[in-house]
Amino acid sequence: MSELSALTGIPQATVSREVARLDEAGLVRSSRRGRLRLVEANDRLPYFHELRALLLKTIGPVAVLAHTLADVAGIDEAFIFGSWAARYHGEPGPAPHDIDLLVIGEPELDALYAACRRAEADLRLDVNPLVRSKADWRARGSGFLAGVRKGPLVPVSSPS
Repeated sequence: MSELSALTGIPQATVSREVARLDEAGLVRSSRRGRLRLVEANDRLPYFHELRALLLKTIGPVAVLAHTLADVAGIDEAFIFGSWAARYHGEPGPAPHDIDLLVIGEPELDALYAACRRAEADLRLDVNPLVRSKADWRARGSGFLAGVRKGPLVPVSSPS
């Protein structure tokens, strides 16, 4: 509970109360080890994958990145690609340890990297930005970008 409280900035009493409600509803499982209370998502729920997808779409990396990139000038488009995008689209595999971010345009790099560091702090995942020009993205040649284009992509759009 103390780790969740520290990560979220929510008082520990509130975290404990809300986790108890989630546990009672069956959305999380908790166990005790001495004075520690360990909590994890209940992945045995029949609707776990749908609930996980909904949470990822509303408060996950797409939403966080859209918010942090909104103030970076020069971004025409942004996409998450790689393992995170694959899991988002339902491909099986281990949980991603980072987020690969393709940025199309000519952003100010210091502003982009600062935005990515803010997103990392919120997501607790490394964000690896890759910047390419519109011309490079539109070119249908072979190579790395062709491979990225063929794989799963998750668009990142600014909040309205």
